[in-house]
Amino acid sequence: MPSGPVKSTRVAIVGASSLRGKELKLVLEERNFPAGDIVLLDEPALAGRLTEAGGEPTFIRALEEDSFEDARFVFFTGSQQDAARNWPAAQRSGATVIDLSGALAASGESTSWIPPLDTVLLPRPGLNAAKITAANGGARKTVAYSSPGSGVVIGCTLAAALAKFSPLRAVLLLFPPVSERDQAGVDELEAQTTNLLSFRPIVQPIFDAQVAFNLLAGYGPESKPTFKEVRDSIAKDVAEYLAGRAQAPALQLVQAPVFYGYAFAAYAEFTSPQPSEQLQTAFSNLGVKVDTPDDPAPTNVTVAGESEIRLARIEPDPNVAPGAWIWGVADNLRLAVVNAVRIAEELVAEPPVQ
Repeated sequence: MPSGPVKSTRVAIVGASSLRGKELKLVLEERNFPAGDIVLLDEPALAGRLTEAGGEPTFIRALEEDSFEDARFVFFTGSQQDAARNWPAAQRSGATVIDLSGALAASGESTSWIPPLDTVLLPRPGLNAAKITAANGGARKTVAYSSPGSGVVIGCTLAAALAKFSPLRAVLLLFPPVSERDQAGVDELEAQTTNLLSFRPIVQPIFDAQVAFNLLAGYGPESKPTFKEVRDSIAKDVAEYLAGRAQAPALQLVQAPVFYGYAFAAYAEFTSPQPSEQLQTAFSNLGVKVDTPDDPAPTNVTVAGESEIRLARIEPDPNVAPGAWIWGVADNLRLAVVNAVRIAEELVAEPPVQ
């Protein structure tokens, strides 16, 4: 967490019963974020559930018009519909909005931010102005940020790390887990696995396809959002965040039959072979964990609970001398949530504008 004077502040989590909402609460506590009060909010049907915050028992409260009173930060971790409906009220209350749902980025209402990449990428137009506005208590209500999803963070980190090497081309193949569709995706994979092993018909309301024991390059026709919409959204967000400051990779998805952990394979080709050690250092400088040659390759299981992207050792392509392959994995929930908390940490550490 950045150094500097901080004050205890009130934090509201909208969508507290979602997977991201639960993870956010844990990360705020683990990183000792100066939250004197964490308010857990969700739609009325989910209100009243007993949980804990800061080691004390508490209840998830129903989301109401005055729920954001005195909040310094409001995180939206649930559905895009929830965020779209309620972020104006949070903004009117004077809170800084940090959206993890993707709704505000899609509508152009927010500034996307991946703080660890600030050390490599040139300043993006509008970000510094937004930070100054957020630091000024009197103008805070005009600011909203988006913390990109894990696929976007991975894509932008890859591009930022490779930028200094000026690759001729870069390709990113993402293997998203079903938890990217929140608890409903997890429940569907679990039910499909159980039913298939018991020779019973499978349920498929989320993916409209058999995801258990399978790899998918497309969802069924009734799945919303569609496979193309998911891929195009990630590609668009990566390109817009990089904004020409680094080369956006070609991007494709393969839906994996796993519950958690975002795996990816990337290929980069240069004008001449690049030493693997230099490529690894470029990733390490962005906070990415790079394994040594003696370490086993990271997996969805081994990265559980880790806050950073983790890479296996970068290896040259056996047929294309200037080409290199990169294998990596990240805890998808934690990667996205930690990025959102880092945004808040950066803003807390900003001195107020006089």
